[in-house]
Amino acid sequence: MDLDQWITKVKEGQHLAEDELQLLCEYVKEILIEESNVQPVNSPVTVCGDIHGQFHDLMKLFHTGGHVPETNYIFMGDFVDRGYNSLEVFTILLLLKARYPANITLLRGNHESRQLTQVYGFYDECQRKYGNANAWRYCTDVFDYLTLSAIIDGTVLCVHGGLSPDVRTIDQIRVIERNCEIPHEGPFCDLMWSDPEEIETWAVSPRGAGWLFGSRVTTEVSGLKMFDIAIYPFLTTFSCHACSLITSISWI
Repeated sequence: MDLDQWITKVKEGQHLAEDELQLLCEYVKEILIEESNVQPVNSPVTVCGDIHGQFHDLMKLFHTGGHVPETNYIFMGDFVDRGYNSLEVFTILLLLKARYPANITLLRGNHESRQLTQVYGFYDECQRKYGNANAWRYCTDVFDYLTLSAIIDGTVLCVHGGLSPDVRTIDQIRVIERNCEIPHEGPFCDLMWSDPEEIETWAVSPRGAGWLFGSRVTTEVSGLKMFDIAIYPFLTTFSCHACSLITSISWI
């Protein structure tokens, strides 16, 4: 694999050949399988929220924030669906992970799912651009290897969705079996789907998966020394539960 050539090719708006994409996906899976469910990351690092197929926004983000490997990044899931260039987004992130594995961390989001990508656009995009579903299969196989969270300097927890009533310690995240489709309930599901809300404890999520959780939950979990700050990417606004929660998004 000539990763530098492939990176240039994709940045110029071209697609990898189907066999090249397959080779890339297999290569990155071998990197991801070695990562923990709670992947340690050192600062300084730039944390990025949902990309959702916005390839040009991703390129602007690199232009503004710095290119890998000069800048280290954590991407917090939802790389695909909704936007028109999910394939390009996921391909360039895989290429950067393959080329600079220590400088970029890729977390799983709730849209890194076979079920959701068949509804929200990624499956159809792969069919349209490659003429078959093989590219979708290669990419969704990688989804199962993506890590569930990252922890910056041992104190800042990054996770796509939010907290779970079944998770009280970091070690409980570490032992989750992640090499599978996102389940419909349980701690794995909650980490992908839960949302912070202006409530005290827990409430049923209107999204039908995960939970809404409030300030007391964030404070109690932080009090167990799991983390000082939690970062979740889904919401477009900045929120703070006792100065221990931040939400962000990367659409430009």
